[in-house]
Amino acid sequence: MKPTNSSVNFNYSINNLDETLLLSLYRNMLKPRLIEERMLVLLRQGKISKWFSGIGQEAISVGVTMAIHSDEYILPMHRNLGVFTTRKIPLYRLFAQWQGKASGFTKGRDRSFHFGTQQYKIVGMISHLGPQLGVADGIALASKLKNKNQVTAVFSGEGGTSEGDFHEALNVASVWQLPVLFCIENNGYGLSTPTHEQYNCKDLAARGIGYGMESHIIDGNNIVEVYTKVNALAKDIRRNPRPILVEFKTFRIRGHEEASGTKYVPEELITSWTTKDPLLNFEAFLKAETIITEELEADFKAEINKEINEHLKVANEEEEIKPNESEELSDVFQLIKNEGINSKSKPEEIRFIDAISSSLKESMIQHEDLVIMGQDIAEYGGAFKITEGFIDQFGKERVRNTPICESAIIETAMGLSIAGIKSVVEMQFADFVSSGFNPVVNYLAKSYYRWKQNADVVIRMPCGGGVAAGPFHSQTNEAWFTKTPGLKVVYPAFPYDAKGLLNQAINDPNPVLFFEHKALYRNIRQEVPTDYYTLPFGKASVIKAGNDVTIVSYGAAVHWVLETLDNNPDISADVIDLRTLQPLDLERIYASVKKTGKAIILQEDSLFGGIASDISANIMEQCFKYLDAPVMRVASMETPIPFAAQLEQQYLPKNKFETALKTLLAY
Repeated sequence: MKPTNSSVNFNYSINNLDETLLLSLYRNMLKPRLIEERMLVLLRQGKISKWFSGIGQEAISVGVTMAIHSDEYILPMHRNLGVFTTRKIPLYRLFAQWQGKASGFTKGRDRSFHFGTQQYKIVGMISHLGPQLGVADGIALASKLKNKNQVTAVFSGEGGTSEGDFHEALNVASVWQLPVLFCIENNGYGLSTPTHEQYNCKDLAARGIGYGMESHIIDGNNIVEVYTKVNALAKDIRRNPRPILVEFKTFRIRGHEEASGTKYVPEELITSWTTKDPLLNFEAFLKAETIITEELEADFKAEINKEINEHLKVANEEEEIKPNESEELSDVFQLIKNEGINSKSKPEEIRFIDAISSSLKESMIQHEDLVIMGQDIAEYGGAFKITEGFIDQFGKERVRNTPICESAIIETAMGLSIAGIKSVVEMQFADFVSSGFNPVVNYLAKSYYRWKQNADVVIRMPCGGGVAAGPFHSQTNEAWFTKTPGLKVVYPAFPYDAKGLLNQAINDPNPVLFFEHKALYRNIRQEVPTDYYTLPFGKASVIKAGNDVTIVSYGAAVHWVLETLDNNPDISADVIDLRTLQPLDLERIYASVKKTGKAIILQEDSLFGGIASDISANIMEQCFKYLDAPVMRVASMETPIPFAAQLEQQYLPKNKFETALKTLLAY
């Protein structure tokens, strides 16, 4: 891939750059180029499964990485091999990663550049592209909160700027003045889709201006321009924290990935950009300036190739991963002591909503850097006034109003976790989490399993019907998340449980969805300790004991069960309040069913696909010989939840439960 002539096609303004730095820029570009050329051979030999080439774009990866301090985070994409090599990651670990071997970064659980490493302050992408931009916001927020004067650099291709996450992340960064360097590699094509089909503006840098953000355009193939301009911007961001958008103009010489080829690209365009090869042009310049000789070039290549060969040998000789079921299962969550912290205070009667507020307040004291984020939670105190008065005690840095952008805020919480800060995110209503669904189920849930990075995030979910709020403010959508390995799901029914379980959720280093039924907020009271305590996850509560039937429920539905039994004192029932849905206390359910011989499960969610179905299936599989009747499930209608009171009453299963229970008992 030589330029069409030996002339230099760039103006390299080296000014005060010494020869050592210039040679370092060159060598750091040469290394990923030589690795890539070898990987393309291995790809054809079937020794790696996929390759996303960054040939022709090395100047961006190398220039940005050399301008960023080694203790500052970089969030690269799959075409940024130069980030990893410039950070001096041992090559055998990269090769093992691409071969799916244990000494890689994901134990064979993910491929390519889908990994991160705290050791080298790199946070890799996921295939959905957009979430890492919001994650960079969170890392930068942590830097700002800790007064570290650091910059966080995050990459996106021009195609990724079409995603909503891009716009949300830029907006949050601008509103909060976060020290993020947003790097767009505009290489002309999103897979095969040209830029004019991706956006309708001359330059993507203009999008930064639209968010009140400083923006720049840099020649992404000119290594000196990339390094010097990014270095100057990074220094300025450290002094004056703020986000900056940089659009790097470049081109992708090879296919989106090798299998896709480049037939969709006009040949003259490839020919034109080949003359702008960042490595070969800089090499020609250094030779013209007698900074590098043919002999030194040969020495560099020999050293790098020797390193590649030695590290490939190590990776190739490593054994294939042997599947270990227990290890796979144990690596879904970061382990934590699941023991409760006992209270020492006298209890006082408070409402469910007060228990939530008390937990948050006590946890803010317990964890001095805990951050709470959500819409209208600061001065206004939240839609339900749970955080009213918090800013007076904890300040606006830790109690943060957010723009209406659920996806970016959840991603920001993930970034805070990467930087070592816990956070609680309030969904104003549980229904709104759908706008942030992707980062919950694909980023938070999978990060620990993939590369041992925990997501120390609690998402509060005000949920449920009975308050005439209609289809978009009344859902109880826990089944969206109980299905996803890597998430913990908590759903208390009483103030005592709510406080203890929320404290535990905040202590837990794993992502927790914490459901709070709105109808319980001001209607349920209970004596609750006034000091700090926690309750362990995965321990259901038996709130009534009996012999005729096992009743399993959670949330507001528990109170419907108790009301039904109050009206039918002759029914002797074990009533199990699950409290946590993931982990689920199946052993307690089994023990009860073996005693009573009958089981009925009541959930507020609609029936199909709900957690009652899984509990029922587990009972049938594990307790079949003890059953005297089929397991019965009672749930809401298979419709969206309606607004009008009489329609909502018909929808909810409360009035159907008594009939179903008596039918089961009569079986």
